[in-house]
Amino acid sequence: MKKSKKPRHELEAGAHSISASGKLKRAAYEQELANLHAELVKLQRWVVHKGLKVCVLFEGRDGAGKGGTIKALTERVSPRVFRVVALPAPTEREKTQMYFQRYAAHLPSAGEVVIFDRSWYNRAGVERVMGFATEDQVKRFLDVAPNTEKMIVESGIILIKYWLEVSQDEQTRRMEGRINDPRKLWKLSPMDLQSYERWHDYSRARDDMFLATDTSWAPWFVANSDDKKRLRLNVIHHLLSRIPYEDVPSKPVKLPKRQSAPEHHRVDYPVKLVPELTWGEAAAAS
Repeated sequence: MKKSKKPRHELEAGAHSISASGKLKRAAYEQELANLHAELVKLQRWVVHKGLKVCVLFEGRDGAGKGGTIKALTERVSPRVFRVVALPAPTEREKTQMYFQRYAAHLPSAGEVVIFDRSWYNRAGVERVMGFATEDQVKRFLDVAPNTEKMIVESGIILIKYWLEVSQDEQTRRMEGRINDPRKLWKLSPMDLQSYERWHDYSRARDDMFLATDTSWAPWFVANSDDKKRLRLNVIHHLLSRIPYEDVPSKPVKLPKRQSAPEHHRVDYPVKLVPELTWGEAAAAS
């Protein structure tokens, strides 16, 4: 079987692709992202074809770019194959369960890529820093997580763990940007403000987590997230490099001929139309 031809993975550093601020220009970013999206579609076909089970974890501080990276990763693939899991706070019933239980229910079956937008590592991060878990509970989690992940990997699941690392200055800029942007206000909860305040507590929690759970069978991969465009490209490229895949052969697609027009008289039904407004001008919507 012919292997998939990989796109260019190294971004050119010429003046046409780098802005005066040193960040990647939008046109260069969109071209590179389109190349990677094409590869993700090939990966998707391979995952389904071979019945692979892939689990990807995204962790990091608030404002590190997890949501945008996951969106860039999934926007051109099928949600039936690439499934995003973002669990809310545990219910009273879930609090009585074995800690890993509610996460285990979302692990991938054959032909699936499951992406956790925060995962069981909540216990080592937010739950520890915000006091939702005791130090004994955190220690127990850090003790059992490596063996739990070993069982996950030995069951045939490809487990990939990402930590998105944002600087203090960039996190401040992003959090302040949420305050005055009505599209992002939902991202600024009281919990987010408290987590912002506790930067150094999160740093200690992160370091303890790395020391305890960075294993040969489930290592952590750290991505610099100060430049969101580069972050998304780097993570998608890295993910593609971690899962061997090939281009699944397929027959050329051709639209079939439409059926012959039958004797049909359209019913004169008073349908309710969506108003067509004049966008881009100061038109008042009624």
